Parts: sequence; structure tokens; C-alpha cells
Amino acid sequence: MLTMIPQLLIDTVGIVAAFLLTFGLWRMSSPVTAPAGIKVAGVGMVAAVVASFLYSFSVGPAAAPHLPVNLALAVIALTVGIGLAWWSGRKVAMTAMPQMVALYNGMGGGAAGAIAAMELFGNHAHGMTQLSVTLLGAIIGAISLSGSLVAWAKLQGVLKKPLRIKGQQVINALVMIATLGVGLYIMYIVQSGEVPIMPMQGVIWLFFGCATLFGILMTLPIGGADMPVVISIYNAFTGLAVGLEGFVLQTPSLMIAGMLVGAAGILLTLLMARAMNRSVSNVLFTRFGDAARQTQGAIAGSLKPTAAGDAGIAMRYAGSVIIVPGYGLAAAQGQQKLYDFVKLLIAAGVKVRFAVHPVAGRMPGQMDVLLAEAGVPYDLIYQLEDINDDFASTDVVLVIGANDVVNPSARSEKTSPIFGMPILDADKAKQVYVVKRGEGKGYAGIVNPLFYADNCNMVYGDAQAVMTEMIEAVRGLGLPAAA
Repeated sequence: MLTMIPQLLIDTVGIVAAFLLTFGLWRMSSPVTAPAGIKVAGVGMVAAVVASFLYSFSVGPAAAPHLPVNLALAVIALTVGIGLAWWSGRKVAMTAMPQMVALYNGMGGGAAGAIAAMELFGNHAHGMTQLSVTLLGAIIGAISLSGSLVAWAKLQGVLKKPLRIKGQQVINALVMIATLGVGLYIMYIVQSGEVPIMPMQGVIWLFFGCATLFGILMTLPIGGADMPVVISIYNAFTGLAVGLEGFVLQTPSLMIAGMLVGAAGILLTLLMARAMNRSVSNVLFTRFGDAARQTQGAIAGSLKPTAAGDAGIAMRYAGSVIIVPGYGLAAAQGQQKLYDFVKLLIAAGVKVRFAVHPVAGRMPGQMDVLLAEAGVPYDLIYQLEDINDDFASTDVVLVIGANDVVNPSARSEKTSPIFGMPILDADKAKQVYVVKRGEGKGYAGIVNPLFYADNCNMVYGDAQAVMTEMIEAVRGLGLPAAA
């Protein structure tokens, strides 16, 4: 009876936690309700973690002597994990958010892989179904862990260039075949009872080593411009791995949460790939972003610098302005100054809107989060498909730190690595001002012809400093700010 009550509580809390996670994820579909959704999902996660301690009431006689030590280790791990997450969540800069997400994806995949390892090393996975699901979750979790760590290194600048070698796709295929082969051999040994050619622990380590190596090799050659899609893919991998290991452990909350995250990650990946007019396989198995092997036609025109104050006054007297935010805005932490400038324009009767490209920044949704952090109303933020037709009738477009997402080469230059990718049609506006720190290229490593166009002027400088100059210039005209 003492063991039935804790198990009933665990199952009940698990179902409630799964509902809270599902409801929280649904609330995250809108920027308005996303903060509440995160809190609801967090409550569900805390409930599931606390309920897991009830398993201590049903341990067997063999495990009972180790129970105090195991409980102490669990509490220490939770304390350290919560402390690090709380500190990093509060201290990490917006520009480093993609790196943190990549790390957290990797940790989730690693946790799923660790569960699979415990099942395999402890010989707890019985039956073909349970064993195959355990191995599949192990493969996906290990790939997510190592691939996410490589993605973090790329985003952090530790790995500055894609690493590519001759015959790399063949090598990757051989490593994956080896991983699957070792996994099938483990299944054969477990089911047949035969003695393996090497100690079983060695076979399991070889299996995890091959899967981990594949994750590294798969991610190393991917170009920087594909990082938003890569992060989304590994998010999906982590969710699937957690869901599969939840099935192995017969934990409903893990199964439901994992499958939800996996499904959402897959959908987001497909949407991101479509936003780049490419397939997921094209992202993973081609050399997108390798500017060294691409050619680009001659660019006519010249760069035309202008003062920040002059650009700000021009927007004050415009009838309509569209702002295109990019990673440079996040790097300069200029979002609050930008919104202060926007409020001045609105007070002067200017129609102002923001245009956000699906792959702007270094991770999915980074620009939306950046603008929300500054307090920009959601009804001023438009996605590509909702605003692209309006650029041709817009007086001024202000591009801040964006490059590839407004590069017209995507429409006309067949040799460009971004050819075919839908872009924001900023070049069709009557006047374009581009805020950049210098004349550097975008994340895809190619020159943007927009910057040389007759209707484009460059405003060089840090985005926050530039916005401050624009604010001062407009305020000098004696205009009040909007509420």
C-alpha cells in the first residue's frame, strides 16, 4: 500500500504536468501570451521533478542502502543546475542567446542519451521494442549533444569557418552506417544471448562514440548562415530523444513533453527552411554559405555615407517608414534607443512599422524577442509575407545591422549562395538608410548590392550611438515623443 500511493501520485502529477506543458506551449504561440505560457510550462516541469522523488518509496532491497546518497546527489545536481540556469538566464546578453539555446539543446540531448546509457549498461531494456526505442533515443540524443556543442562553438566564434574535407559526405555516411551497425549488433547480442566479440560495455561505448562523432561531422561543414535552421533541427532532435526515453521509462510527462517539443521543432525547421527556399537536406548536406566557391557578378554604383542626424530628419518628414532589424542591432544593444526614436516619429505623424525576416539574427525568433524586450507593440511588428508588398510604396526603409535578409542577389544572382531565398524587398523603397559598423559582409559572406544602389545611403557606426544621434536631431526640431 505504501508503494501504490506514491506511484498513483507520480502518475497523477505526470498527467497534470503534461497538460501544463502542453498548455504552456500553446500559449507560447503568441508573443502576447508567451511569458504566461513559459511560467505555466515551468510549473508543470517543477511538479514533474518534485514528483520523481516519490520513486524513493518503491526502491528494492538491493537499492535501499544507496538511497540516501542518491537522493543527496539528486538534490545537489538540481541545486547546481537551477543556480547556473538562473545566473545565465539573467546575465547572458541578447547577442549570446543563440549560444545559450544551443547549449541547452545539447544538454537536453545529453540527458536523453544518459538515460539510454543507464538502460543499456544496466541491461534494463528488454524486448525488441524497448531495446530499439532505447537505441534510437540514444543515437538522436548523442547527435543532438555533440552537434549542439559544435553549433555553440560556431556561434561563439571558437570555430570561425566551416570545416570541410574532401569526401566528407562519404565519411559521414560511413560513420552513420557504423553507428547503426553497432546498434543492430547490440540488439542481436541481447536477444541471442551470445558472447560478444568484445566486452559488452566496450560495444556500448563504441555505439555512443560513433553517434557522437556523427553529430560533430554533420555540423562542422555547415555554414554560419544556416545556424538558425541548425538550432531548430537540434531542438527537434532533443525533443524526440526525450520523448523516446520517456517511453522507455514509461513516464507520460516525458513522452508528451518530448513529442511536443520534437513536433514543434520539426515544424519550425520546415518553416525556417521554407523561408530560405531550401530543403532541410539541402541545409545539412550542401555547402550553403561557402562564399569561397561562389562567384558574384560585378556590383555597379558606390557606397554613399551620410550623417545619422540627416537620416533621422529625413525619416521625420517621411510619410511612412519600415524598419528592418538585424543582428547588428542586438550586438549594439540598441533596441531601446530605436524604440525611443520610433516614438518620436509616431508623434510626428509618421507611419512606422517593423519588418522581421524569419531567419534574421542567429536563432529563430531572435528579432521578435529583441523588439519585445524594448517594449515595441506587437501590432507594429510584421513578418515577411505580411509586409513585403508594402516596400514599393514606402518612403524610407531603415535597415539596422541586417545584410543577407535584404540582399537582392537572392532574386537575381544565380551564382549567389542565397539565390532563391525570400528576402525583404527593402531595395524597392524610395529611400533606404543602412546602419552598419563598417563595410563588412553579412553572415553568408557575400557583398550586398543594395548598399551600392542609387536609393541607398550608409550610416556608419554602432547602432545604439547612431540611434542616439537620430533622436537628438529629431528632438532638435521641437517635437514631443509619443506615449
